[in-house]
Amino acid sequence: MITIKEVSELAQVSQSTVSRALNGHPTVKEANREKVFKAIEQLGYKPNAFAQALASSRSNSIGMLVGSLDGPFYGPLMHTAEDTVRQNNIHLIVTSGQESRTKELDSIQFLQSKLVDGLIVHSDKLSDDELIKIAKDSETMIVLNRFIPEISDRCIYIDNELGGYLATKHLLENGHKKVACITGQLSKVDSRDRFQGYRNALLEYGVEYNAGLFVEGRFDHQGNHDAARRLLDRDPEITAIFCQNDNIALAVYDVAAERNLIIGRDLSVVGFDNDTHSQHIRPRLSTVDFPVHEMGEEAAKGVLSLINKRDYPLKHKLTPTLIIRESVAKL
Repeated sequence: MITIKEVSELAQVSQSTVSRALNGHPTVKEANREKVFKAIEQLGYKPNAFAQALASSRSNSIGMLVGSLDGPFYGPLMHTAEDTVRQNNIHLIVTSGQESRTKELDSIQFLQSKLVDGLIVHSDKLSDDELIKIAKDSETMIVLNRFIPEISDRCIYIDNELGGYLATKHLLENGHKKVACITGQLSKVDSRDRFQGYRNALLEYGVEYNAGLFVEGRFDHQGNHDAARRLLDRDPEITAIFCQNDNIALAVYDVAAERNLIIGRDLSVVGFDNDTHSQHIRPRLSTVDFPVHEMGEEAAKGVLSLINKRDYPLKHKLTPTLIIRESVAKL
């Protein structure tokens, strides 16, 4: 069995330096930290996690609450956060709220019972007041996709209103007047903000808002085909649709095919998220890029800085960008 003494000898540092490096102590020089982890990898050393936690009063784990454990948004978010914390020899424990307030609370309580060193919380159902209370109890907590003024220094979010504006503006710039919108669940702040961006663009271009050109869909795959059918049945003269995520856009592609409408000619579509499949469908989907990898990395670095009491210039408000491909026709 490999010991910490052998690691220290190979790395040519003291045993205490090895211990501090394993515990993520901020006083360890980066050069020494690299030597320690190189020696650990070379020797195949496995530290005793329980003893380590007792000695350091740390579990060397971070808890993460997300809305779902699959999908093109949560998958990259979890992957990037996990990859970042693992570089610091810390494990990520992930739970899902499954769009239930009770399950979200239960998940957070479960993570806290595991004595995680920090929390990354992406909540759909908990109120601002509830998150503020949890943040007061957990000083090493980062909140994702939510801006809460009382804990703004620990919030990371995207400018969803700007994203909705950019998508709609692109359609309007290409001469479309009957621009419809299929939202995600309006119980989610993302959907409401993206819808506000849609309305802002209409106002800027002097196009009157028409409630008949809007229908509520879902960010997952449930019910979006019916939503698209209802929308096109209401007004066959619709020439463009802003879909509030790329899953919704896929449903619009299917419904357009049912009706012999060609995307990029008869019907123009802009999505949101820039999922992997958006560049592989035909025509390739114009969409708003959600910097999900950046969010995951910032969340991990932010919670690590809180745990280690180190200053880190956390990026609070992330900026979406429009990716123009071939799904929009110019009228």
